[in-house]
Amino acid sequence: MIKVAHRGNIAGRSPHLENNPPYLNSAVEKGYYCEVDVWFCSGVFFLGHDDPTYQVDEEYLENEKFICHSKNIEALHMMLKNSNIHCFWHYRDYCTLTSKNWVWKYPEIYFEGKLIGICSDWL
Repeated sequence: MIKVAHRGNIAGRSPHLENNPPYLNSAVEKGYYCEVDVWFCSGVFFLGHDDPTYQVDEEYLENEKFICHSKNIEALHMMLKNSNIHCFWHYRDYCTLTSKNWVWKYPEIYFEGKLIGICSDWL
């Protein structure tokens, strides 16, 4: 079972720390995957949920433990150019496919089949 730390959270929501690179790195060091919110603005990648907050290099997003949630369509287009970045886009849809062909869905959506992981603020 893959455990995905939502924005780096593993013990409840911490909005002031979410998507902060050291916070994400800490979750990865503890063995978790991380769902990471990614923006692409003015030729630069940023992390942040509601706004582009933390500037990062493209290579940072190549972490095999990151599942990058595109927060604007520009981020999706740029990340899809790099096959080492695991990314997805969704907006009000019940589920989507990631760039590595994982089904990403809301937990309340019925799914018949093998569950390979869970994304939560509480791991």
